[in-house]
Amino acid sequence: MARQTGGEIRPAPIVDQSARPGAITRLLIFIVVLIFAALVFAVFRERLGDPLLLGLLGVLAMIGVGFLFTTAIGFIQVAPRSTADELSRAFVDTMGQGLIVADIKGRVVYANRAYAEMTGATSAADVRTVEGLLSDSPEASPTIYRLAAGLRDGIAGDGEFRLGGAIRPGADPGARWYRVRARTFKVPGYRQPLSAWQIADISAERAEQERFFLDLQKAIDHLDHAPAGFFAADASGRVTYINATLAEWLGIDLASFTPGSTTLSQVVAGDGMALIRSVKADPGSTRNAVIDLDLSTVSGAALPVRFMHRVTASRDGAPGPSRTIVLNRNHGEDASAELRASEVRFTRFFNSTPMAIAGVDGEGRILRTNAPFLSLFSPAVDRDMLDRRVKLEAVIHPRDRAAFDAALARARQHQADIAPIDTVLPDNEERHMRFYVNAVADAGSGEGAEEAAIVYAVETTEQKALEAQMAQSQKMQAVGQLAGGIAHDFNNVLTAIIMASDLLLANHRPSDQSFPDIMNIKQNANRAASLVRQLLAFSRKQTMRPEVLNLTDVLADLRMLLSRLAGNEIKLTIDHGRDLWPVKADIGQFEQVIVNLTVNARDAMPGGGALSVRTRNVPEAECASFGYRELAPADYVLVEVEDTGTGIPADVLAKIFEPFFTTKEVGKGTGLGLSMVYGIVKQTGGFIFCSSEPGNGATFRIFLPRHIAEAPKEKSGDEAAVAEVVAPAKPAASKDLSGSATVLLVEDEDAVRMGGVRALSSRGYTVHEASSGVEALEIFEELDGKVDIVVSDVVMPEMDGPTLLGELIKRQPDIKFIFVSGYAEDAFAKNLPEEAKFGFLPKPFTLKQLATTVKDMLDS
Repeated sequence: MARQTGGEIRPAPIVDQSARPGAITRLLIFIVVLIFAALVFAVFRERLGDPLLLGLLGVLAMIGVGFLFTTAIGFIQVAPRSTADELSRAFVDTMGQGLIVADIKGRVVYANRAYAEMTGATSAADVRTVEGLLSDSPEASPTIYRLAAGLRDGIAGDGEFRLGGAIRPGADPGARWYRVRARTFKVPGYRQPLSAWQIADISAERAEQERFFLDLQKAIDHLDHAPAGFFAADASGRVTYINATLAEWLGIDLASFTPGSTTLSQVVAGDGMALIRSVKADPGSTRNAVIDLDLSTVSGAALPVRFMHRVTASRDGAPGPSRTIVLNRNHGEDASAELRASEVRFTRFFNSTPMAIAGVDGEGRILRTNAPFLSLFSPAVDRDMLDRRVKLEAVIHPRDRAAFDAALARARQHQADIAPIDTVLPDNEERHMRFYVNAVADAGSGEGAEEAAIVYAVETTEQKALEAQMAQSQKMQAVGQLAGGIAHDFNNVLTAIIMASDLLLANHRPSDQSFPDIMNIKQNANRAASLVRQLLAFSRKQTMRPEVLNLTDVLADLRMLLSRLAGNEIKLTIDHGRDLWPVKADIGQFEQVIVNLTVNARDAMPGGGALSVRTRNVPEAECASFGYRELAPADYVLVEVEDTGTGIPADVLAKIFEPFFTTKEVGKGTGLGLSMVYGIVKQTGGFIFCSSEPGNGATFRIFLPRHIAEAPKEKSGDEAAVAEVVAPAKPAASKDLSGSATVLLVEDEDAVRMGGVRALSSRGYTVHEASSGVEALEIFEELDGKVDIVVSDVVMPEMDGPTLLGELIKRQPDIKFIFVSGYAEDAFAKNLPEEAKFGFLPKPFTLKQLATTVKDMLDS
């Protein structure tokens, strides 16, 4: 059947029960009302008057009521129906997909002609719902049940299923694919929502998809087995596709290959990635390049290839994916095998050399480069620059371009022995470069088309840093030796002054007029001795008594002192690290380090600020992250002292540890505070560094080596005696320092020797004096070895103190010996025999300290 609308014919729906519900009921009520009204007029017409008039009035009344009812129910229309309703009905009636609408009880409300033709229904009685048709089909029932369950919850859905044959009986045999959509909607006049099912035969669509898939499989098969390799990579260099040919060349198992799991840097050998990265496309475009390089196979072998490389870029210039054809240069047939092998060897050598190489024309324009050149100067040099023939001077600092131009001019004249050019990068003066410009023997005669010179470039940043470090180290070593020598001689002078002051004080009472002057001399001598100790600390020749320390306890004990030193305007914070490793250091010297750094930070914050002292463990693996070249990898305990002061300029930062260097006003600093800190840390075996910027404060980092306790071993009696002699107990205040022993005093400084003789002689000792080790041996022989104790300087002409002790041990193994020196005990003790027993008295010393040390050594 067909329905004509507006001159066109559309198929009529096989079922259409969409009329307004309740219309039949209202029509029956209307008929009953009419019959009832007629009966009333028939019964009461005699009582109501003129029968004809009353009958006429009754008929008119019934006609009016009937008109109202028929108008209300739509039997009589004053205006035609809405055009939108007609459009909607026409659209649904002419749909190519089958459509069926049912109520909540499964009764069919509407089914279009397409649904009837698809399901084989010939009349309204034959129409069945989708559930009724397909619920028994094992292929379709899971999908139908799922959609029906969703409709009960008001959820729309869709699905596809495959049947062994068509739904309509008698259709052509063969499998069919169907797509089903279902949803609910509400209609005015219906209490419950209706459900609409759409069903379409998509067998032709699926056949087209299968055909396309087969064509795609064939294309992929052709690509996989092409004689050339191919791969695709994303913007970050991850390989998203690789064909079977290239996978076979590289030894990659395609069955286990996961897109994105392999990167280009893993398969490109040497510096080949620099060549690949140098190919950049303009925004919104693509770019092609030919690159000769080596790939690395799974077994580690090098595969010489040629890339036909294409890259893309987005409109904003961001790099996009790349596509690359790979040619195996071992399989070429365009030249002899020997020529191909020679070309491969040259390309491999050219791109694998650690030196950057570029060919330039007579104007200095870059013609071609190797991979290390692009890697070294990236991103300053890329393929765009090579295509535009940019001059090499783009990577040379402007101050050195004249030297390069001169070297290039000499190269054009084929002059040899051209001096190298040391320069820095224009955009990064921290990176140092050295260029060698060599002439080409047979430069082409074309207009700048061939190389006029070959330029070799080597980065010397590391070399320059090592040279600067070596120069600084040598300077500090030289200054340290100078400071140690000065300190040694000055100690002798101070020892003589202090001993002479003691002798004068012994002969003058406090009431004498000269007594205060003598005391003033001694106090200033002691002050000078303090400066000498700082020089010795810098030169790492001071006397130290290292012990195993827990820095948490040491800093906790120092907190009150540091707070007073910092003052009220500076906020002091001490942050203790957890489970700090032990270190071995002289506790007094370490405390002096922290005090000096605190005072230095306080002076850098005249207006107040914050001072932080932090400690933590630094394992060996973390050392490289600090970027300090001198820091040897090991386990350290780190002490950081950070302030918020004025900071330190770069030119000053390089000199802060040098002795006598200070930025303070004249008379307000000796310049020995940080140099002493440097010497103490170095003598302890640690490292100290400072990082600072003007206006951003300064941070001092002290790395002290972790102390690992050795297994205890039993000491012999001699070793125990040595330990006892080296560190004698402090005498009591009332101890008798007199004696009657024979003392051999060896000292090359006359003033010190004379003071020592007088000090010991005044306490009852028999003193023999010698000015050198050789003279001491002669006196020892003259006395037939009847010497109870020898007091000797360490540094002397002809024969020093340690050599003298070695000679005396040969003659008298149990000789008692005391070294007197301004240097640290460790500076000479390592050169003594293991069985040597000796005491030690550091210079400068007082008469009482000399007498006490001699007394203790004799009593030990």
